[in-house]
Amino acid sequence: MEKPFKRRDLLGIRDLSAEEIKGILDTAENFREINAREIKKVPTLRGKTVINLFFENSTRTRTSFELAAKRLSADAVNISISSSSVAKGETLIDTALNLDAMSPDCIVVRHGSAGVPHQLAKVSKAAIINAGDGTNEHPTQALLDAMTIREHKKKIADLEVAIVGDILHSRVARSNIQLLTKLGARVRVAGPKTLVPDDFQYLVEKDLIVCKNIEEAIEGTDVVMILRIQKERQDSAYFPTLREYSIHYGLTHERLNLAKEDAIVLHPGPMNRGIEIASDVADSSRSLILDQVKYGVAVRMAVLYLATGGTASSE
Repeated sequence: MEKPFKRRDLLGIRDLSAEEIKGILDTAENFREINAREIKKVPTLRGKTVINLFFENSTRTRTSFELAAKRLSADAVNISISSSSVAKGETLIDTALNLDAMSPDCIVVRHGSAGVPHQLAKVSKAAIINAGDGTNEHPTQALLDAMTIREHKKKIADLEVAIVGDILHSRVARSNIQLLTKLGARVRVAGPKTLVPDDFQYLVEKDLIVCKNIEEAIEGTDVVMILRIQKERQDSAYFPTLREYSIHYGLTHERLNLAKEDAIVLHPGPMNRGIEIASDVADSSRSLILDQVKYGVAVRMAVLYLATGGTASSE
């Protein structure tokens, strides 16, 4: 059974219903098999054009979107902002209008300011996919995290999930909290007091607990998600030193043992090894960090397909 995905744009998880999220994940599951083939290409989006418009540096997300487009046979165009008209003083809206005049089918945008994808969606005829906007949202990261969890736990509802680290600056945390609670998980967050906003528990209506320390957050959980220290977004000292942070909030085997025996570890990358996560934890059998990267391509294939008029699968 299939039902249409009624949205042209994917701007955030906050906008989606639980059914829409499940539809994207089910569609991604169908595309996952393509990535395991010897010839990793299907004609699904032949004749379509996808523009990757990244105003911030990215390795995993940009490469993942490019691979997703090419494996669906779309034409993928990457624009380097350092050599674009934006660097010459052109406004963001004028850039969008000029790109729109070339009739792309989809524009994937990452920007350091919250709300930029929403602005572009108002003026562009192309589908706009949010690949991360400031500290607001990173919807495809949350979707690939959910796919990773679902593949290994066979469900998301009723799971206990800990999100630890730089909550204040994390668009990944915000999107994951929205998604996981919509699908019935219970979420705990923890980090230095300076990196967890006082009102963070009011971001969602239910099932979010702000914990006093990492041990309280991790104890008895099914999933431990560790966030990167985002030095590029920190314009003041939020903790004394990186060593101090590692001592109090780094994920070690000793701390991971507080979680359930079969608990899994996630990290959106890039990792600061030895700071937010110990290398032996990152490389352990409980770590699914590389699985996240693998499922990211399938999720982004699903998003591009749905944004350009495909229908979402439904179990």
